[in-house]
Amino acid sequence: MQSVDPTAIEAEIDLIRSLGLDALRSRWRLTFGFPPPAAFTKDLIARMIAYRLQEEAFGGLDRATVKLLDAYARGDKARTELMRRLKPGTVLVREYRGERHTVTVVPDGFVWQDAIYVSLSTIARAITGTAWNGPRFFGLRTPNGDRAEAEPEKPIGRDRASRRQKRRPPKVRT
Repeated sequence: MQSVDPTAIEAEIDLIRSLGLDALRSRWRLTFGFPPPAAFTKDLIARMIAYRLQEEAFGGLDRATVKLLDAYARGDKARTELMRRLKPGTVLVREYRGERHTVTVVPDGFVWQDAIYVSLSTIARAITGTAWNGPRFFGLRTPNGDRAEAEPEKPIGRDRASRRQKRRPPKVRT
């Protein structure tokens, strides 16, 4: 692998910034092999060419970032939102049928029983043997799909059973 001179890359980027729109379009065709979309502005064309130049010189995005961007591109908002909230090192614990299951969040997904999984739902399915929404199984979502929040305190003597009894009149046989 040959070494890259950051000063030379910086000078090349400065040159790209100074080019006019026609010159940028020509440079785009040389860089990418096809013409830029007509709607792209001069600034956007210059930025994308500069990014490609840096990518070729210093390397591209890391695997985790590519995965995250792919999830956004697919519209997988639930997973990306969940991974933003759960930082690496977070430990999720769930007891199921008397057995305690511990899942640790890592940059590439979730570790359960010394294996990495990309989905909490896959882990929940392995634990239960049935299709479960993983975030719901681990208490991160409520049954209606909202994020789980801390339960508000219930007034004393006002549990569901007592409310139900108050709503129903007693049955009378005649």
